[in-house]
Amino acid sequence: MIIDNFMFKQKLNQFKHYLIAVATYWYYGRPARKLIVVGVTGTKGKSTTCRLIASVLEAGGYKVGMLTTVEFQIAEKRWANDKKMTMLGLGQIQKILRQMVKAGCRYAVVETSSEGILQYRHYGLNYDVAVFTNLGTEHSERHGGFENLRADKGKMFATLSGVHKIIAGQKVPKVIIANADDENANFFLTYKSDQKYIFGLKDRASFSGTTIIPTSTISNAHGSTFTFADKDFEIKLIGEFNLYNALAALAVGKSQGIDDEKIISGLKSVKLVSGRMEFVEAGQNFKVVVDYAHEPMSFTQLFDTLRGLIAPGNKVIAVIGSDGGGRDTGKRVQMGKIAGELCDFVVVTDVNCFDENPAEIAEMLASGARLAGKKNEKNLFVEIDREKAFSKAFELANSGDVVALTAKGTEPVICVANGKKIVWDDRNVANKLLKKYEHR
Repeated sequence: MIIDNFMFKQKLNQFKHYLIAVATYWYYGRPARKLIVVGVTGTKGKSTTCRLIASVLEAGGYKVGMLTTVEFQIAEKRWANDKKMTMLGLGQIQKILRQMVKAGCRYAVVETSSEGILQYRHYGLNYDVAVFTNLGTEHSERHGGFENLRADKGKMFATLSGVHKIIAGQKVPKVIIANADDENANFFLTYKSDQKYIFGLKDRASFSGTTIIPTSTISNAHGSTFTFADKDFEIKLIGEFNLYNALAALAVGKSQGIDDEKIISGLKSVKLVSGRMEFVEAGQNFKVVVDYAHEPMSFTQLFDTLRGLIAPGNKVIAVIGSDGGGRDTGKRVQMGKIAGELCDFVVVTDVNCFDENPAEIAEMLASGARLAGKKNEKNLFVEIDREKAFSKAFELANSGDVVALTAKGTEPVICVANGKKIVWDDRNVANKLLKKYEHR
């Protein structure tokens, strides 16, 4: 009876979200019908991919709107997302889409989360281009397992079977773009569309659609260059994972008929995505990077990338944590183990404990680091206070080392018990603390 009552409340809550989505879609005049909507979904890299896509479309001469975890954009106006949610609720997405239409935007680039899909926040977006970046187990518990998580993300692709839009007198084709180096790509490519593109770093000659595979790539501490169709492309963002993000944006540009020179210009112009591999410089003799990495896949790629930025003998020092509130508890030990294996020092701290005991969350992460051989108070430290954890990491750093401040990125608050929120910004706190290390 208790289980039935819980399930009934869940269904009732979902129905409420559905009614809000339908009502606001009509109230704001069904704005997505007048926009070419590009949806980006996956586990990591979504916000960066959206920014790169928007830049490519702008280089193509179009006004663009954008909604991501990091920021919002309506044509020339850009502002930070301080709502601590990827997809806005209560019809706010439809309201902003209408503003995009009024501002003369041709495109809306929308980061689409599985949580947003569960709450019907994708309703009425009428996607025209669906981009799949990659898929890990993040949030699988929320969906009742990995297969359900993947199926829910697939709902974005299912919307491509809807009516084609006519914009500027032309029929808008439905397009699927997928990272072929991810084993889940074929699942998303089975959905119906007019055009299908794949991108990646491995040869996929058997694919019958359009393939975006560089013939050569070079990465260094300043970004990456790659060659595709005898043209040289450059991005200012560091790490192989950003190559994938750039290839997705290239595929979107090609699908929209934007010429290569404009795509090259659009990709090159993105020099920073806030809170994503963002370096904090305050005159210290070691590197400090703020990154949103908060699950196993992004941990692995972040720490591998940072290891490649430092000289042999220098250290990678990681400050790690995990959201509370019962969210994806199964990933915590694995995250701690990855950090323990790939980093020289691990400092465990709070991210957003909500009503969960932050010490218990930290212990799960620390237990994973100990599985990788880390020892308490030697190369593993637990400091629940996030500012003190930063201080500890900076104390451990010497010239040439790199400190990674993970899990929050641009999040503007720390959520603790009883709904309380503490104003916060990893970058600002790091800058303040680093003043004492200036010219050390």
